[in-house]
Amino acid sequence: MIEIEHVSRRFGTTLAVDDVSLTLERGTITAVVGTSGSGKSTLLRMINRLIEPSSGAIRIAGQDTASLSGEELRRGIGYVIQGHGLFPHWTVARNIATVPVLLKWEKARIDRRVSELLELLQLDATVYANKYPHQLSGGQQQRVGVARALAAEPAVLLMDEPFGALDPIIRSQAQADLLALQRRLGVTVVLVTHDMEEALHLAGHIAVMDGGKLLQFASPAELLARPKHGFVERLIGTSDRPFRLLSLRSVADAVEPGDAEGRPVPDTTTLHDALADLLWRQATSLPVMSADGAIRGRITMAAILARAGAPAVSSPPE
Repeated sequence: MIEIEHVSRRFGTTLAVDDVSLTLERGTITAVVGTSGSGKSTLLRMINRLIEPSSGAIRIAGQDTASLSGEELRRGIGYVIQGHGLFPHWTVARNIATVPVLLKWEKARIDRRVSELLELLQLDATVYANKYPHQLSGGQQQRVGVARALAAEPAVLLMDEPFGALDPIIRSQAQADLLALQRRLGVTVVLVTHDMEEALHLAGHIAVMDGGKLLQFASPAELLARPKHGFVERLIGTSDRPFRLLSLRSVADAVEPGDAEGRPVPDTTTLHDALADLLWRQATSLPVMSADGAIRGRITMAAILARAGAPAVSSPPE
């Protein structure tokens, strides 16, 4: 758990982060969203004390980060930035091993960890371990950056616009990789992005910042259903809300008993994509297939449209 309590950061006369408080649950992905200058990256860097708070406290697993040296703190927190920050004259294996070497791990343990992470990120160690960053694609460099951040088995992973430099196809795969990796490892991820679509797709909770202030902190469904009036509402884009809501839900949530004609839709497909498929095929229903290949029912246009409205949320209206 990461607890941020009344944290502020001042640069001269500018208050970059203004009295922000929020709690990030262990093993979740939280996105911090805002325009340039909103304070989101400054907030992220105060978690690992690359920037020191002017006031307030930050605790990780109950321990005040100010009680540790910056070096000790950062060795226990993974950090991924846009462009990945790989050392160009080091091999992939040496880049990944950066923190374990600093921690004086035994060589055999480091080698095992490097191979394990390359396998986890779908990079063949026999092919990639001795390559240099310039020999990799943008997506491969991004994976190596994530592997380096995870090398010392941190409980927290901070990501500052990590996918911003990737083209749309590679970016989509990188996002899928992150979700799969987080679910497998249970690491707590804090992701800074200016892309609301990315935040809605990846995060369990989203913190919206503007002018250094935290305007709203909520789940994607809550944020879409009841965005705070003003900046948050504009950032969400109310005309797109039904389609964004459908992107949060899968076909498995709306499958019905019964038969349908046509090529089956996997039950993991989002309702947004299933709607597009139905429209493209000019169909009103399609069969639904589970991971084992069994047909488990059908998805209908009516069932999808019924879920395109505002969901019930527990919090009262603003």
